[in-house]
Order: sequence, then C-alpha cells, then structure tokens
Amino acid sequence: MKPRQRRAAIVIGVLAAVGTAVALVLNAFNANLVFFYTPTQVAAREAPQGRNFRIGGLVLAGSVQRDGVTVRFQVTDTLQTVPVRFEGVLPDLFKEGKGVVAQGQIGADGVFAAREVLAKHDENYMPPEAADALARAGKAKLAATLSPGPP
Repeated sequence: MKPRQRRAAIVIGVLAAVGTAVALVLNAFNANLVFFYTPTQVAAREAPQGRNFRIGGLVLAGSVQRDGVTVRFQVTDTLQTVPVRFEGVLPDLFKEGKGVVAQGQIGADGVFAAREVLAKHDENYMPPEAADALARAGKAKLAATLSPGPP
C-alpha cells in the first residue's frame, strides 16, 4: 500500500468513527428528549402516543383521589382537563389548585400515566411553558365569552 493510499484509509477510518459517534450521541439525545404539552394539546391529540412527554397546568380542585400509593387527579389549563394516574409518593407541595408538571405517557384509555410528578417550589414559580399555556387559555376563554353567538 502506498503512503497516499494509507493516509486516505486513515482519513476515511477517522471520518467513519466520528460519524458513528455523532450518530450514537444524536440517537441518545433524541431518545431522552421530552416535550411539554398542555391539557388542550393533549385533548386535541397533538401529544405523541407511546412516548414520554410532560403535561403541565393546575391540579383541578376536588379531583384528587388517593387509594394507597395510587393517586388520581386531573390537570387543567382552564380550557381542557386530562386525568392523571400516579403511583408513588407525591411532592410535599402538591395541592389542589396549584401548578404541577407530570412526566409520563398517555394511555389508550386517555389517562396520563405519570412516572414523575413535580410541584412548584414557592408561590411565585410556575414553569414558563405552563404559565404561557394558562395565559393563552385564559385569553381564549375571555374571547369566547365576549364573542357574540350565532344569531
């Protein structure tokens, strides 16, 4: 093998190794990517089926039901509500009417099976996505009440 061919083989080998490493990193990144959806988006079936995602909003007052370690509640953005089931210990700050973000998957029955539940850490904090979703839902609700109905 000539020196020129040897250098070409080394360059091709290095490029193949770098390409493989980049592909593996991007695949791992894509597998761990978790998007945020609002209850309105979940009700409109914009959320992925069979993949993990986060849902956020407010815990609907009067919706929390506890049965041992299983907790059922509803998350709302004031326009739509999504039922959530969680098995485990909830954060101390989890309360009805307060902000919550849950991570998990939506089941075939329409119930969000949460693997993790995060509650806000003080009275001033809400995830930016949840705050934006609640603001948009409030504007949509206000617009619906102000617009005249059909004659």
